Amino acid sequence: MTTSINTHYERIGGEDGVKKLVDRFYDLMDTWDEVKELREIHSPDLARARSTLFDFLSGWLGGPNLFVEKYGHPMLRKRHLHFPIDIKMRDQWLLCMYRAMEEEELEPDLQQALRQSFLKTADHMRNQPE
Repeated sequence: MTTSINTHYERIGGEDGVKKLVDRFYDLMDTWDEVKELREIHSPDLARARSTLFDFLSGWLGGPNLFVEKYGHPMLRKRHLHFPIDIKMRDQWLLCMYRAMEEEELEPDLQQALRQSFLKTADHMRNQPE
């Protein structure tokens, strides 16, 4: 009997895969001049941001619903209203996530599916014109 891998969470590699993706995302954000504005809206210590994104992505990708268990409903837009998120900020976030997916060598069809989902979600976070 063969077992199929159904969720994005499983396809990424479960907990370890999501952790690697989140760590690479923040490592890129922490070092790239191209995303300095995005880095500046985060606290100097990224430990909490890493943990929170890991918790969120775990459930969002079809794994354990860690974020909901700890914090309740994500209410992403409401939780991000205090950050000025415009198209440039959205695109900087996406740049880091897309590169992290590439560097973690996610399957091309999975990357494509996640790119579309991340774009839709990141665009929903925008709260500034242009």
